[in-house]
Amino acid sequence: MAQDIIPITLALTAGDLVTLWAPRWRQDGEEWEAFLGDDDALFAFADAADLAAWVATAEESGQAHDLVDHPAWPVVVKLSVDELTPEDVQRYDVVGVPELVAGDPDTWTLDDLAEVAAMCRSLADVCDLEVVHEVLDATPAFAALTAGPTAFGGRDGQALWAELAEVVDERWDEVVDALDAMVTTPEVDEDLATRLRATATPRETPDDTDEVGEEAEPAENAEGDPEDPEAVATDPKDAVDDAPADLREDVAGESLRSDLVDAAEEPEESFWEEVGIDPIAITTSEGEVITLRCYLDDEPVFLGRRGTIETFGSSRALRTWIANEGADGHDLADVATWDEVVGAATGGDLEIEVAPENRYVLAGIADDITEGPDVVDAEQLELAVELVIDAADWAGDTRTREALAPSESLGWLVSFVVRPDPTRLTPSAPFDREAASWRGLEDRFLGRLRRH
Repeated sequence: MAQDIIPITLALTAGDLVTLWAPRWRQDGEEWEAFLGDDDALFAFADAADLAAWVATAEESGQAHDLVDHPAWPVVVKLSVDELTPEDVQRYDVVGVPELVAGDPDTWTLDDLAEVAAMCRSLADVCDLEVVHEVLDATPAFAALTAGPTAFGGRDGQALWAELAEVVDERWDEVVDALDAMVTTPEVDEDLATRLRATATPRETPDDTDEVGEEAEPAENAEGDPEDPEAVATDPKDAVDDAPADLREDVAGESLRSDLVDAAEEPEESFWEEVGIDPIAITTSEGEVITLRCYLDDEPVFLGRRGTIETFGSSRALRTWIANEGADGHDLADVATWDEVVGAATGGDLEIEVAPENRYVLAGIADDITEGPDVVDAEQLELAVELVIDAADWAGDTRTREALAPSESLGWLVSFVVRPDPTRLTPSAPFDREAASWRGLEDRFLGRLRRH
């Protein structure tokens, strides 16, 4: 897909409609955002084939639209139906919002609502839909969606969720009606659309049945008979045993079986491993946030700038930010592979999963230190120390390392917990001084986080 123009699906009263969205970009010193349409209407189509047919003929038909001057438009007109088919993560279920708020405010529900609300704001900005802004500003709950489940926990959070449900129940139809009124479908060359539709790649499904409850017909072998399922090798070792004798050993004398087993056991490198950047999760007393970090020449680099780390309440919020204002303007933008991350985010392909070793829990450490080293979880503390030191080093702050030096009381306790040695003298109570020192480090670190 063109780097800065994204196919999206809007679920409105007329059904799932396909259009194009250009997230914010800078041109001639000004910031812009646009959708496929003109001053009077948003152009949307029944499917990607109709969109592709219209895009291919728009110039010769003289149809004006707001994306024609976008730097990426010359690329868009050459895209195939497959490339103009929105990814699942680029579907915005506007009519489904009442159903979402009828459930519980879990992570997935809040992510979906936050994405729909953000898209509705963008549409309202571009199309001058004041009523949409009025509805979204009617309760602070819409702005709190990106904070995740913590914003809707407890008595106050439950009240906020109830307020959101009330606004949606009373006024969401105004949002749907305003967007419905903006949508129009320009005339499409149906013959061309039909030909283009035939070129589209069928979407793969995980099911191997033709119909619900009916198994698919078994594949036929070269003789035309159904293949015996017991003859299908499901283990690399079976394939070796069935191979001719002269193929069982390769030219280097290594067994084919060993090669196949090693290949089967070797995990594929993930996207994040390929680009050398890690998603990390940080749990504090206020909840969990996600950000990114990498190492350049063994030096930590965070998603942020000048000592401030950009953090997000959900993976989807982080992905959306990267695809828009987060494409540049921070230290990770200088990493050679960052453009790959931005490309995956704008194309809707970026999956953000945090590995267990990149989960840091700060909550509760100070209280545990107060009770003594026997109560402190060594693994939790070691990871937390790694995080606060990395952030301090990146920000150019030397005080954190000084406080954790073994010559200091806190550093001595930390060293005793994470590198136990029976020959060492156990730190003695009280531990109020060490706990206060840790709280100071933690507060300094938390002060670096900017939550979106």
